Amino acid sequence: MSVEIKVPSPGESVSEVEIASWLVEDGDYVEKDQEIVELDSDKATLAMPAEESGIISITVEEGEEVEVGQVIGTIDTDAKKPEGGDKDEDSKKDQKPSEDNAEKDLDKKDAKTEDKNSKAEPKENKTYASGTPSPAARKVLEEKGVDAKDVKGTGRDGRITRDDAVKAEASMGTSTGAARPSDRKKMSSLRRRLAKRLVSVKNETAMLTTFNEVDMKPIFDLRAQYKEDFKEKHGVSLGFMSFFTLAVTRALKEFPQVNSMIDGDDLITYDYADISIAVSGPKGLMVPVIRNAENLSFAGVEKEVKRLATRVRDGEITVDEMTGGTFTITNGGVFGSMLSTPIINPPQSAILGMHNIVERPVAIDGKIDVRPIMYVALSYDHRVIDGRESVGFLVAVKEALENPAELLMGGDNVVKKALEL
Repeated sequence: MSVEIKVPSPGESVSEVEIASWLVEDGDYVEKDQEIVELDSDKATLAMPAEESGIISITVEEGEEVEVGQVIGTIDTDAKKPEGGDKDEDSKKDQKPSEDNAEKDLDKKDAKTEDKNSKAEPKENKTYASGTPSPAARKVLEEKGVDAKDVKGTGRDGRITRDDAVKAEASMGTSTGAARPSDRKKMSSLRRRLAKRLVSVKNETAMLTTFNEVDMKPIFDLRAQYKEDFKEKHGVSLGFMSFFTLAVTRALKEFPQVNSMIDGDDLITYDYADISIAVSGPKGLMVPVIRNAENLSFAGVEKEVKRLATRVRDGEITVDEMTGGTFTITNGGVFGSMLSTPIINPPQSAILGMHNIVERPVAIDGKIDVRPIMYVALSYDHRVIDGRESVGFLVAVKEALENPAELLMGGDNVVKKALEL
């Protein structure tokens, strides 16, 4: 019996995926539940297991776009598992000498052809000086309009081979003779769809950005005092994300318009805070969601951040874990960014950008002091959020971060309780 391999739906609203890579080869014997192919959607890369055991036949190549439900191969379940796991390898080894011989024959054939072409040339061209193209190379260079003196030969005695000519580019006003390599490859489905989405955000939203600065010294002081006990108790570090996440959830309660989004002609405002956090992974930027962040403690946020970041970096994150956020936090500071204008994560209406922390001179009570300062940016959709709400929201975040003991932990006397120590 032959079982069809159909593309599963990777999530709501996803109708197409790309065959990222086959994890098996055509004709291999696969076991049930063995991962056989990776599929790229605009949200994540997902591994697809085999539904049955048998010999696989692949009908769609890597890099092709396919629709959800499309057949990309079959599994012959009647085929018996080969005895001895090395038979295929042995057969490949047996075939290799003949393949090598075939390659040698081709090389000889090419050599003869080139010899033949050489004989057709005048005698003085039979011995090539450095920088002189072979007849085949000369033809390619003429077609490209490339001067032979601009090409560095890699053949014997510096001779320009056909391969050198194929790789050569027009000098465009330069004649250094140096190689000018370039690489062209198809963008992944994830990157292509991300590109379209980012452009649509700029075109379809009235995006503005407001900025402020945060004195991080109070957070530095709290972390220095409690980070060791916190890590020993909870198994995670007391990082900046918990402070920022809780400061954001507090500000969203005060300015619910920022926790809204447009759906057609309707405006949806959420009573909960599902905070999307931008995480860099092997496949690019992923944005998993911390659900009901308003109900989490400092330890709860840090544990969830670590769990989601680990799943992104291990390639195990699911589409469900990246959908449904109501507000996004992104931290360009980990890459050294001083200031930026983050792009809204649709269909959300706002995103908070964190940046690097730099010691700067500031005025404190009429005196100059050096403090660790972070610039923060709030990009927002002006169709939903007015200037008063956007500026007020960012000021509320700033106030909470500069007075975390009072505004995020309930007062100096209950800091340890807030940290569950």
